[in-house]
Amino acid sequence: MRVLITGGAGFIGSHLAERHLERGDEVYILDDLSTGSIDNINHLKTDPRFNYNIDSVTNWHLTAELVDRCDLIYHLAAAVGVRLIVESPVRTIETNIRGTEIVLSLAAKKRKRVLIASTSEVYGKREVVPFREDDDLVMGPTSKGRWSYACSKAIDEFLAIAYWKEKRVPTIIVRLFNTVGPRQTGRYGMVIPNLVRQALVGDDLTVFGDGNQSRCFTHVSDAVTALIGVACHSESPGQVYNIGSNREVSIMELAERIKYLTGSSSPIVKVPYDKAYEEGFEDMMRRVPDLSKINALIGYEPKVGLDEILTSVIAYQREKLSDSTQFAWPSIWQGRERPSSNQGSVNEGA
Repeated sequence: MRVLITGGAGFIGSHLAERHLERGDEVYILDDLSTGSIDNINHLKTDPRFNYNIDSVTNWHLTAELVDRCDLIYHLAAAVGVRLIVESPVRTIETNIRGTEIVLSLAAKKRKRVLIASTSEVYGKREVVPFREDDDLVMGPTSKGRWSYACSKAIDEFLAIAYWKEKRVPTIIVRLFNTVGPRQTGRYGMVIPNLVRQALVGDDLTVFGDGNQSRCFTHVSDAVTALIGVACHSESPGQVYNIGSNREVSIMELAERIKYLTGSSSPIVKVPYDKAYEEGFEDMMRRVPDLSKINALIGYEPKVGLDEILTSVIAYQREKLSDSTQFAWPSIWQGRERPSSNQGSVNEGA
């Protein structure tokens, strides 16, 4: 099988590419490296079945060529991280909606199978858990930029389902819940890599809000297994599936566990949302998926527990920190004041 992964140099995309190569498939990736990294795919370049293109999905001609060449398209390219979303809402909306529209319109020409990666964010301010795929979505006001990501991804879902119903394009939607693991960066605010880095370098462990907000963290290996299982199943087109774990943990408990596993003496410091982001910032207090639908389809159950997830991230971060060139601050900070340890830490997974 020939597989195209948009956003394939990203955290999840690179692991997905790796797994498909292990299966014997031919893999093509398209990534503009705006949030991905060439380091994530360097180890794949020697495989003759691996092909990569550093460009945007909005490059119509290139994307059209890659879509025509492949049997299955994973559309993972999107704006990621709450900090990026809050600070760049225009980029968030344009990247998510325009990219999805291009991929779907090109896939429609030959009815190529497309998996659209959505997010648990679309459940919005819904308070009743666990979240089911057919639940109502409860969005915050349009004046809050934080909800632009959720709304843009919801539109992506509407588009995908419309292409299935009207044009018979076999589209599948997955809502990812806080996927974590090696290669994930804290650059755009993912909570676990940020807390682990802070613990390892002796910075304060920053927890936003009161720390009672909870999440269910999924190891990327479990997420990739689910992605491939759903994408390749004959009954999945036209459907929406949650992918995640249903083992809930508060952010304060998470920080305490990371502190214990790293042996860190760093204090845990609470930072008000207004100071971390913007005045009136709204968060999702709980985010727990109902996994019965995906379990019925492919027998999916998450296998990697929280301690194993954290141990894998700690080992990865230690390796990165041991390399002095990796420990240098990104080029965007050259010539500027280094940000404090409290900046860029968000209680949100990918």
